[in-house]
Amino acid sequence: MLLCAQALPVFGQEEWLERARAFLTQQASGLGDDVEVTLYPPGAHFPECRQPEPFLPASSRPPLGRLSVGVKCGETDRRTRYLQAEVVVIGRYLETATALEAGERLTLAHLAERRGELHRLPHGTLRAPQAAIGQVTRRPLAAGRPLLSHQLRAPRLVDRGDRVTLEARGDGFRVTRKGEALAPGGRGERIRVRLEDRRILEARIVGPGRLVVDN
Repeated sequence: MLLCAQALPVFGQEEWLERARAFLTQQASGLGDDVEVTLYPPGAHFPECRQPEPFLPASSRPPLGRLSVGVKCGETDRRTRYLQAEVVVIGRYLETATALEAGERLTLAHLAERRGELHRLPHGTLRAPQAAIGQVTRRPLAAGRPLLSHQLRAPRLVDRGDRVTLEARGDGFRVTRKGEALAPGGRGERIRVRLEDRRILEARIVGPGRLVVDN
């Protein structure tokens, strides 16, 4: 009687398919406003499954579009079942509201928010205005197109040939040196700097004409 009381529940195909659907819905819920999951069961009938545990095969991609989902069965049944699914997420993304020239610094007026199926958008499509405002276009962009992260760069805080200040910090000390920037760059970018003694160091831009030498 004790063994019967502790036995794991058995799920039929419809029940563990529904568990897989709920798992994918939960995984995609933070990606947009609306989530729709379609499962494509295999042609053959899957046997019953004890304690089904859905999972996604290792991937760095968000769970969008056509994908595979696995279901592990617990206790003595160690088999793993796989099935195809499609996850459609409707969410907001950014488009260019106007045509843009190379080197333009983006403001809210340059952006338009749209809603659509996220898995159909190009990789790197920006979804929040704060990710684009203040950035600079790398090349001309047409109006009405999804705005992509690689099309933008941080505004330049240092130009090649600028006189810059380098700062190095450690436990109980802070040292500053003057130098010449050997390349342009924006906040967070690393460039080479020639010091007054002709040595060349690599440093990270933290402000206009200011760089930090990371330990």
